[in-house]
Amino acid sequence: MAITSMIRLRMSAKDAHYGGNLVDGAHMVHLFGDVATELLIKRDGDEGLFAGYEDIKFLAPVYAGDYIEAVGEIISEGNSSRKMKFEARKVAVARPDISDSAADFLEEPIVVCTAIGTCVTPKNCQRKN
Repeated sequence: MAITSMIRLRMSAKDAHYGGNLVDGAHMVHLFGDVATELLIKRDGDEGLFAGYEDIKFLAPVYAGDYIEAVGEIISEGNSSRKMKFEARKVAVARPDISDSAADFLEEPIVVCTAIGTCVTPKNCQRKN
């Protein structure tokens, strides 16, 4: 059975880094780190360590007010390494063109970022088989 994790949160004004309330793409990578930590806790009973990314693609802009769903899955394992795939999707958008509090839930999420990464849980820290 695949080990998966998902977090969903709203990008706030403090997450906006550029003009027009654009959120820095690195924020999606930060979310992937949180997803990876949960995956390792589920798999090994330990937070482990992120070793690196093989591939990161930024596919669509993210703005303050957008709701982002970050998901991850362990796709392969070594003795201590865990290879994971990640996807961040925009599931709701703010609609300031309508009013200050208007928003739309998207019928089809928009994939904003994907990545492949590898984490390591040292053997002596693995508490689950």
